[in-house]
Amino acid sequence: MTRRTSPLFLVGLLVLAANLRPAAVSVGPVLEEVRDSLGIGPGEAALLTSLPVLAFAVFGALAPAAASRIGPHRVTALALVAAVTGLSARVLTDSDLAFLALSLLAVAGMAMANVLLPSLVKRHAPERIGQVTALYTTTLAVGLTAALVLTVPFSELGGSWRWGLGVWALLAAAALVPWLLLARTDRGLEPVRRTVTFAQVARTRVGAAMALFFGLQALQAYVIFGWFAQLWRDHGFTGSQAGLLLGVVTGISIPLSFVLPRWFTTTAAPLRVLLLVIGCYPVAYVGLLVAPHTLAVLWAALAGVGTCTFPLILTLVGLRARTPEGTAALSAFTQAVGYLVAATGPFTVGLLYEATDAWTAPLALLLVLVAPMVLLAVRLSRASYVEDELVP
Repeated sequence: MTRRTSPLFLVGLLVLAANLRPAAVSVGPVLEEVRDSLGIGPGEAALLTSLPVLAFAVFGALAPAAASRIGPHRVTALALVAAVTGLSARVLTDSDLAFLALSLLAVAGMAMANVLLPSLVKRHAPERIGQVTALYTTTLAVGLTAALVLTVPFSELGGSWRWGLGVWALLAAAALVPWLLLARTDRGLEPVRRTVTFAQVARTRVGAAMALFFGLQALQAYVIFGWFAQLWRDHGFTGSQAGLLLGVVTGISIPLSFVLPRWFTTTAAPLRVLLLVIGCYPVAYVGLLVAPHTLAVLWAALAGVGTCTFPLILTLVGLRARTPEGTAALSAFTQAVGYLVAATGPFTVGLLYEATDAWTAPLALLLVLVAPMVLLAVRLSRASYVEDELVP
């Protein structure tokens, strides 16, 4: 880790990580109230829950080119400006379309920052990828848990869902400060020619496997974050109780996000780690089908372990490239294509739920999609590098 930037970079990394998920997931716990207030219909609700993954796909793909042109730290600072603007303005509107557009602006900013994080870690801490990834994914999990657990209490405290969502704009504004300072390190940088491009990564086996694996794990996670609060409400839990159950999902990922990347990078059997984590998904889904109310906390905890495939694949992004440029390109392709795959999940689940007025079909779909995750885990657990497969 470079001595001149390590303290400020670590502070910036952690406060940014805390902001990467509230913009995307804070709507879920108050979705019913937002729909009633703004007159959002079923189709728009399905689109709203899919916006984060769509934005991560489209805007995440733009991040490496922007970083090579104006600098990665400047792009990250601008991403936070977009997040602050979107998060603060969307709670002031009474228009459903404006709410959707401003939500898109907020998650677009977070999408670009999200893609750049692995390459920034590779740049600042090339020999400590597992440890630093563990730090920021743990903080990410804390921010995610806070958004899911605290949005409803903040809404009740302020008397409106607008207070519950608006508080996350303050967190984003606080995160902007260190990145404005870090942006100075990009001064005087000339635009650089990218040595590894998005198109080149698209033609590699590593890139294809990473993108599909990322997409399937993100699909599972965003269905959980976007729809499981409604699932628990439908099974007799209150809004606050449903938020707490989502807090169990994300809360259990906090310590695991710190432990798993370090274990994954040091163990002689990384595949075993991947399979252990992925295997918690089917147990949770079967449990929700047969005893959704009785053992709700257990199923939430197991689903939370399953979502820890996220810090593991972020670790893999750093491990499957040799250079910061290769890491940035692999990260962009993995997340852009992966989030396009993931975007089909919340939308499809929303349509299935509206069509059947039950959770059997959505949970069955999630169960089926665990199988290809296992096959891809086997492929990606073997050492390989994207640069070694590049075609000029």
